[in-house]
Amino acid sequence: MEAAQILLVDDDTKLLRVLSLRLESAGYQVAAATCGQDAINQLGELRVQFVLADLRMPDMDGIELLTRIQERSPGLPVAILTAHGDIPEAVRATHAGAVDFLTKPIDRDKLLDCLQRHIAGGTQISDWSAGIVTRSAQMKSVIEDATRVARMDSAVLITGASGSGKELLARAIHRHSRRDARPFVAINCAAVPTELLESELFGHRRGAFTGAHTDHAGLFRAAEGGTVFLDEIGDMPVTLQVKLLRVLQEREVRPLGETRTIPVDVRVLSATHCDLEARVASGEFREDLFYRLNVVRLKLPALDERREDIPLLVAHQLSQLAAAGAPRRVCSREAMEVFASTNWPGNVRQLFNVVEQAVALSPGRVIGSALVRSCLGGQSGAMVSYDQARTEFTRNYLSQLLDLSGGNISRAARLAGRNRTDLYKLLSRHNIDASAHKTRRP
Repeated sequence: MEAAQILLVDDDTKLLRVLSLRLESAGYQVAAATCGQDAINQLGELRVQFVLADLRMPDMDGIELLTRIQERSPGLPVAILTAHGDIPEAVRATHAGAVDFLTKPIDRDKLLDCLQRHIAGGTQISDWSAGIVTRSAQMKSVIEDATRVARMDSAVLITGASGSGKELLARAIHRHSRRDARPFVAINCAAVPTELLESELFGHRRGAFTGAHTDHAGLFRAAEGGTVFLDEIGDMPVTLQVKLLRVLQEREVRPLGETRTIPVDVRVLSATHCDLEARVASGEFREDLFYRLNVVRLKLPALDERREDIPLLVAHQLSQLAAAGAPRRVCSREAMEVFASTNWPGNVRQLFNVVEQAVALSPGRVIGSALVRSCLGGQSGAMVSYDQARTEFTRNYLSQLLDLSGGNISRAARLAGRNRTDLYKLLSRHNIDASAHKTRRP
């Protein structure tokens, strides 16, 4: 594996030389910057995996640099280097998102331990592929940021259109975090009635309201030590936003009907399809809560922005459905072209639903383009040409013929009223393998 790249930022050139030699001898690649702006410039040119920045620098201090880095490279781990007298400021930096702080003079073992804890080692992008299917460069960039974020306890706001996979990404972040052995608890804030949402999140005591016949712990306590995922956070009522903010600040909940607070240790991930900044501006969402949730933001691209993933996703869903007991189906080339050229306002969720519908309705092993268009309700685009329609009909006809004959060419030829030679030519022209149908004898 290629050595990790470390960016050192300090206006003390002597210290930079010492740290560079120390880290290079430990097997790291090292880049150095003498000011914050130089560091920002280098981040645009290098694939940096860790930043160690001095707290006090003349042009841009460590906290401002940290903020700038979070804006352009969310999840990139940043540690702050400080003198002993600046410990309170360093603590403030960790609250702002720094993964650690080290005091001068720097202890070599503590420095190396810090790097080993915060630089991706075992958690590589390939580890995420079991749940996230992609070849898109844009999607891989999001996953790369998510692998870094997973190792931290920072709040993460995942944005993206409905159906783009926000909860899937949240579950992957939890699975690759230090909290993975503890619960992942998800709730859709838009799906729970307003009058019940507070109780679902924070719990209630028996008798707290009509119908409260037993004590209820609530999702925050149910996720103790793990992760709470608040989906569609933008739809949370303003009155409840105040209470959520207090929970995030104090790290404790007070169930309805309870007089005491109960400490909770959870990481909060949230997601929304709406423009939260616009809701903040209109007064529909609290600005202070927005900043609490938006420590790191990950934006998922819409499916229309990652069309190269559509064939992979279709194949993945066909495989998943077959594993769950559905008939094993494949897509014709023309059907895959329809999938790839269709606009998907419902994103991956809509794509998967259409694939499942096509599997359920397909009369034969091969899913044709006409069936896909039918499942799409005519939204896939323009009418196909006569030649395309004839080719698709022939392909489907031959597949159904082979299903009926169990892959027996002689029997299929008799059913079709053609001789075996003609049938072989048709199968070859349409790239259909008769042996694939031999297990389907009637």
